[in-house]
Amino acid sequence: MTSASELRSGKGERDENFPVASWIIHPRHRALILAYYNFVRTADDIADHATLPPDEKLAYLDLLEAELLGKGDTQAEAVSLRHALAERGMASRHALDVLIAFRMDVTKLRYENWDEVIHYCRYSAMPVGRFMLDVHGESTSTWAASDALCAALQINNHLQDCGKDFRELNRVYLPRDALAASGASVEQLGLAQSPPAMLACLQALAVRNEALLAEGRSLAAEIRDFRLGVEVSVIQAYADRIVRLLKVRDPLRERVHLNKLELLTFSLAGMIGEVGRRTVGRKAISRPGTAHDA
Repeated sequence: MTSASELRSGKGERDENFPVASWIIHPRHRALILAYYNFVRTADDIADHATLPPDEKLAYLDLLEAELLGKGDTQAEAVSLRHALAERGMASRHALDVLIAFRMDVTKLRYENWDEVIHYCRYSAMPVGRFMLDVHGESTSTWAASDALCAALQINNHLQDCGKDFRELNRVYLPRDALAASGASVEQLGLAQSPPAMLACLQALAVRNEALLAEGRSLAAEIRDFRLGVEVSVIQAYADRIVRLLKVRDPLRERVHLNKLELLTFSLAGMIGEVGRRTVGRKAISRPGTAHDA
């Protein structure tokens, strides 16, 4: 069987809402984080491959899982992550969880409602945050805020790329009930510009996602590790800006992403804000609620 890493989806430049192993993170964690990232990226490329049949995609994802669990040594990304986790005495649960999402990407092309989208995020996005928290030895009490932030990042990405996902993969993450409520249709995602009904649907979902993003706002303050707290503040600043853009722009007509100046501006704002908060010793914001799924 061909190595999974040779199956690149050909998507070109990636739009990442999940910055990984940036210079902010302590160097001692970067090798493990990059091993996780490479494993997840390879699985993502398999699920999004343009020509690979669904049964072959699932077979490759099963192979990655088997080798992550020690049953073989042919898939470099799985073997590297297995060894990196073993060196730190960490379990593979967060990598196994994301494989569930990628199998869903192969087999499930439509979502009925918001709850189904959140269920998808439970496996596609929340494990990324939980993994980062575990790497840094943070308490599982941080998972509730992390889950909200990661799900909101994922949904931002769904809204940003809704047209491309439909055209290239026939995959639609916009809930059917939200489309129906606005009088929009799935087929409108193939247009070069959103009709009023589709634009209303997209912007209403952005408003709902802004509320979800607010549920994760306490995360940086809940984190003990200084560098990780700063990283999360930067990510939150990016996400806040993107969701504001999604509330007023049409992602079918224009690219709703941050330019280099905005990336620099919001990076600095996030870093300064978190460093200032920690310097004066402000406590974490107390927010009710529990993790979406423990």
